[in-house]
Amino acid sequence: MSINYKHFTLGVEEEYMVLDPQSRELKSHEQRIVLEGQKIIKDKVKAEMHQAVVEVGTDICADIEEAYKDVATLRGTISAIAGDLGLWVGASGTHPFSHWENQLITDHVRYSEIVNELQEAARSNLIFGLHVHVGMEDRRMAMHIANTARYFLPHVYALSTNSPFWEGRLTGYKSFRTKVFDKFPRTGIPEYFENIEAYEGYVNLLIKTNCIDNAKKIWWDLRVHPFFNTVEFRICDVPLTIKETITIAALFQAICAKIYKLRSQNLNFMMYHRSVINENKWRASRYGIDGTLIDFGKETEVNTRALIYELLDFVDDVVDDLGSRHVLANIPGIFETGTGADRQLAVYQQTGSLVSVVDYIHDQFLAH
Repeated sequence: MSINYKHFTLGVEEEYMVLDPQSRELKSHEQRIVLEGQKIIKDKVKAEMHQAVVEVGTDICADIEEAYKDVATLRGTISAIAGDLGLWVGASGTHPFSHWENQLITDHVRYSEIVNELQEAARSNLIFGLHVHVGMEDRRMAMHIANTARYFLPHVYALSTNSPFWEGRLTGYKSFRTKVFDKFPRTGIPEYFENIEAYEGYVNLLIKTNCIDNAKKIWWDLRVHPFFNTVEFRICDVPLTIKETITIAALFQAICAKIYKLRSQNLNFMMYHRSVINENKWRASRYGIDGTLIDFGKETEVNTRALIYELLDFVDDVVDDLGSRHVLANIPGIFETGTGADRQLAVYQQTGSLVSVVDYIHDQFLAH
């Protein structure tokens, strides 16, 4: 049976930290990077809640090659603009030692509302993520794929872990970013929704009861996007390098395509409760690729790397049609060199200096 994978387009959003080259602290850029960036890349660069953050987003990309070129261009453009302004940029889920109390909030009505409602939880939310959108043929299929893909979130998250430090402390986690974000409401692994109508009913209930004003205030690790026909994966730390970002994007795309293929053949993957998937998310956050995850089918602990290899086997029959085999071939290299967190920790162990860790984060920003 021939399956058309053309609708599995990709959109990649990354959040970058703006750095002072002297102190290596986070630095407010007063939106200068955004204003200069918009002259070149239009609305592909945006302000974020904290003024030391720059958010970028690719165009809708037909395949992984387009996404790779777009992410590389965006990183190169933002790095050059920052350099011209006497600033640095870097990509890490948290800054190794800057304190959020010293950072300015962007003057924008949406951010003012969030800070007014969430208070300290919002002001302290100085973290940097990667969001990957995978295009869907319709919202009904998007809901089915989102329900099923929840199971694989911890596997991919483990690969992305890149935030071992927080406010000058070694946290003991490979990804502390999600621990910071957990203070927000409506975060984490989503529930299973029986169908798109059930999901939209939930959203409408929250709007009707003034919990939220729109569905963008649902900040789950994975969501059917409120306005676009995409499944949006939000669990990952922003990776150090372009290559890691593209590898993770390709893996999310392949998971979606595989679930779609199973559905087209009247097959399905087991659905698991949020509480069970959360056990694996916690393990991925704490240990990255060096721990174990639970194989809930076999009801046993399995080496995380082995489970990720099993995931690669699971998606193997769709990657050639997606044109992403060469990108997913990067994963053994990540196992060899470690995730961003592992490499940050190695620099710290070698130097004893968090300034050296920031230098490393900056140096890796344009690495392919």
